[in-house]
Amino acid sequence: MTTTLLQTSHSNQASLRERIDRIYHQPLPDLLFEAQQIHRQHHDPRAVQLCTLCNIKTGLCPEDCGYCSQSVHNKTALEPQPLSEVEAVVTEAKAAKAHGSTRFCMGAAWREVKDGAQFDRVLEVVRQVAALEMEVCCTLGMLKPHQAQRLKEAGLTAYNHNLDTSPDYYGKVITTRTYQDRLETIRAVSAAGISVCCGGILGMGESVSDRLSLLVALAELDPVPESIPINCLVPVAGTPLQDVAPVDPIELVRMVATTRVLFPRAIVRLSAGRLHMSDELQALCMLAGANSIFTGPVLLTTPNPDTTQDAQLLSRLGMVPNKVKSSV
Repeated sequence: MTTTLLQTSHSNQASLRERIDRIYHQPLPDLLFEAQQIHRQHHDPRAVQLCTLCNIKTGLCPEDCGYCSQSVHNKTALEPQPLSEVEAVVTEAKAAKAHGSTRFCMGAAWREVKDGAQFDRVLEVVRQVAALEMEVCCTLGMLKPHQAQRLKEAGLTAYNHNLDTSPDYYGKVITTRTYQDRLETIRAVSAAGISVCCGGILGMGESVSDRLSLLVALAELDPVPESIPINCLVPVAGTPLQDVAPVDPIELVRMVATTRVLFPRAIVRLSAGRLHMSDELQALCMLAGANSIFTGPVLLTTPNPDTTQDAQLLSRLGMVPNKVKSSV
């Protein structure tokens, strides 16, 4: 019985991978047409959700992620900062809302959440930001089930925990946390009734095949993510990936469009790396199905377009910020 089930699982995975390959590699006009049709069935094609990501604890992370300026293993110029006070974070959330953001995300450079005073502080921030009638998202590292439940009770909307890349390539980027560790946190989040925000990073030296394998992994999550950030690596001096070549723009567009086709109802978030994208490339990504961006001058520790640039771009495209919270 076990062997039969395993064979069936492998067969289903192969079939899914074949479908993803077909979608991704079709002629670009056909891919964009398919993605736009699906996008219009489930979303307002003119609307873009604005989000803000706030770094609430900076640096000294024990993980060895090869892309990250906050790892203690990487010799970067980043200055560590302790966990922010509640009032300071809530003030940032209010400013974000005033600039049109309907989702406020908070990131802490922790390997894992530890029960105690600092986690209690995060829970209080979640309560107060939720009271602003904003979506509240956190990315705090690995979670245990009871911690996910406490976040849910505090009013957390979503939890971000990216798979980053394919299972096969993952070990070339990170060695201090396994793919299975990430999957267990995602399961804890889902079990607590919190929306899962899970995506990856392009441009870490991985192949197109690795990127499509990441999509397989995302599609096999149960439930599938309701929010999928697509990040492009922003190389940081002092990290192992500081000299990696940038993602080919057309490959980025293909990845966004394929994600939209596979995950019709998800919010596809064009995340890190936008400062290095032309307006035309961002427009193509939105045509391909991306319907959320992060605004503000800094995305955790890397530069990001400011709110004025984003407002001008959306105006030129005839697109508008979502005035209401999304469903995830």
